[in-house]
This record gives sequence, C-alpha cells and structure tokens, in this order.
Amino acid sequence: MIKPIVAVVGRANVGKSTFFNKICGKRISIVDDVAGVTRDRLYADATWSGKDFTIVDTGGVELSSEDVFQKEIIEQAMLAIENATVIIFLVDGKTGVTQADEDVAKLLRKQKVPVILVVNKLDTFDVTATYEFYSLGLGEPMPVSCAQSKGIGDVLDQVISYFPQDLEIEEVSGIKISLVGRPNVGKSSLINRLLGKKRVVVSDVEGTTRDSVVIPFRCNKKDYNLIDTAGLRRQRSVEKQSVEGYSVLRSMNSIEMSDVVLIVLDATKEVSEQDVRIAGYVHEAKKPSVVLVNKWDEKIYTKDEFVKTLNEKLSFMSYFKVLFVSALTGKGLSEIMTTVDEVYENASRRITTGILNDILHDALMNFEPPSKGGKKSKIFYVTQAATNPPKFVFFCKEPQNINFSYERYLENRLREKVEFSGTPIELMFKGKEEE
Repeated sequence: MIKPIVAVVGRANVGKSTFFNKICGKRISIVDDVAGVTRDRLYADATWSGKDFTIVDTGGVELSSEDVFQKEIIEQAMLAIENATVIIFLVDGKTGVTQADEDVAKLLRKQKVPVILVVNKLDTFDVTATYEFYSLGLGEPMPVSCAQSKGIGDVLDQVISYFPQDLEIEEVSGIKISLVGRPNVGKSSLINRLLGKKRVVVSDVEGTTRDSVVIPFRCNKKDYNLIDTAGLRRQRSVEKQSVEGYSVLRSMNSIEMSDVVLIVLDATKEVSEQDVRIAGYVHEAKKPSVVLVNKWDEKIYTKDEFVKTLNEKLSFMSYFKVLFVSALTGKGLSEIMTTVDEVYENASRRITTGILNDILHDALMNFEPPSKGGKKSKIFYVTQAATNPPKFVFFCKEPQNINFSYERYLENRLREKVEFSGTPIELMFKGKEEE
C-alpha cells in the first residue's frame, strides 16, 4: 500500500515535536524549548482508525528570520509540503497570531492540498481563543492541547477524511523489486541495463526521476516488477542535503510496495549517513534486500575494504548480501536477479517445528537463558508463525527476562543452521499461557 504523507508545519515553539510524538505514540522527535531544534524532517509511520500514513515533522519555519540555519530548514519544510497528502499547520493559542504565522499561512494558501489549521496550547480548551486565527484564511481553526492530549483525535479524524480511496497499487504477478538509494547513484541506469532498453530517463542531474514507476519484465522465464524510486517532483533545488533528505521520504513508499529491495550505493563515494539511514528503513520494514555497489568500474576501494566498511556501518543488518556491479559496463549484473531469487526464497522459507526445536535444544545446551531478580527463564519450544519475513515464536517461562543479547544469540544460531542470508528474521517470546 502507498501511504499518504501528513506534514506538520509551523513556526518554532508551537509544539510540533510534542504533537508529532503524541501521534506516533512514542518519543521520536526531540522536544526542546530552544527554537530550531528540529532542523531536518523526521518521519514515522502512524495509524488512525485503521488508516496507515507517514507523518513528517518539519523544522520551525521563520521566513523572515536571519538565522543561519533557516534557509536549510525552509528547503526541508518545502519538500515535505510539496509532497504531502494533507498539511497540518500548527499555531500557538497562547501567543496568538504572529507575523511568522501570517508568512507561513500565505505560503500554505498557495498549496493544492488540504491544510488543517490547528491551535495548540489551549489547555482550558477555550474555543474563543481560536477566533483570531480565522484571519489566516485557512478555514476553521481546530483547538488542541498536545500537553494534555486533548483534541488530537478530532484532528486525526479530519486528516484521514482527506485520504484518497484508491491507495492500493494494482496487483501484479511476480516479485516486486524496488531500487532505493541516494540520488545519482545509478538506480535508473541499473534498471535500463536490467531491461536491456531505455525505459527510465537517465540523467546526471540529481532528482531526474519524478514518480515511482512500476515496470513489469521477464527474466529466465520468471515474472518480475521493477519499482524505480521517485526523485524530486519539481526541481526547485538540487542542493545535496535537500535532495538526499527527500530521497528517504520517497523511498519509504517504494520499500513498502516491495518484495525485495535493492539498496544501491556509489562505489566512488564513501558510505554516507544517508546510505545507512535508507538501509535502516529497509531493515525496519523487514524486507529482504541486496546491497548493490554500483560504478565498480570507477572504484576507489578494494572489495575487502568496502565490505569491511559495510560490516561496520550496517552492523544492525549483518545478514546483508552485497554485489559489486557497474551499470555502465554491465559488470556483475547477471548476478542480480539470481540473488534476488535467493533472498526472496530465504524470506519465504518455512522450517518444520521438529528441526526448529533441534536447533533450540543445541542452543540451550550451550548457553542457558538469562535470569533476573532470582527468576530464571526457561524456553519450552519454538514454532514458526509466518514467512516474509520468517517469524519465530518462543514459548517460555519468564519471557520478560530474555534480553537483547540472548535474542541475538538465538538468531545467530538459527542463521548458522538455516539459510536466511539477505532477509531479516523476527523472534518473539511469549509465556506458555499465551500459546
């Protein structure tokens, strides 16, 4: 499913980060009284009344400010605004309408998507305090108190009412494969090479790809679908930080649509924080993946050096598989589809309960579960609950005592005995009474 994008915008210190965290149900955004703390956009998945969406927290927009960071903050906020399904404009009910509010409102009135005006910090819920905000020309102001969690549900009801009904992508046969990565790493060039013809516009200008494109094709008598990640909708700016920040947001929907994700890196550049962040989204989405190091004909490292760097930077997804390829020369491309099949097969693998419990027995013999507060954990048995990704449920005594280290130990033992390379696996621990 392609998720709608909800952007939260407003000047500094109106409570955007608190609002963002309340919707997400966890503390993702930093909350601070100092203006300008949230400089980049923060993203998180959220759900309301059965509707899934991505919420984006932007930096505090002060169009007339001379702050050295404001140009960057405004660019980041504009990228979020231009690609939002719905915009929430948050203002401060205690301070009233400010010039900064009027500047942002003028900007938002030009947008072609719904804007919901939300007045925060109304702890007593005095609706009369919202009246002056009608002057912003954005419709009826909605009162909320983020600190007391009042009125947020009403805002979200309004938000989801604007979601389009046709969010499901058309069902297609074959494995769906997305290519994600920073702009200009060669995603479109790789697609054109794989297809053997020019189906996607290729350019040296960052942000050439404007929409997510699903391209059916056959390889080795099998059906596949390639998803080319969208780049900039409008080329307002090709400055590095703005474009790279945008690529993460646009990649998220493509990742959700995929069965296998190809994470494309540039062999001529160091592995960046942005590369790691995009790989992190793939890992969090629990999608099988292959790391493609493109432009290997122009390499600046040896394979051993590059793999060592990947092991350090992608330690959270130690199961990764890597291929060194060149879209320009065709080097290594013949291995891509074979590896895609392998990691998808690994993600779809189902292990019998008997084999799983043999593996568990050996693991317990070597290293017993941890104890806590004098209460010792005991694992009775394990079963596989799902595939894509493989999910295993361990039934235990004192399951709350199973810590991260022991969970990692059990995962490693599973991976030693069963071929799960290229795919994440999930481990859950339940009390015996939850069977």
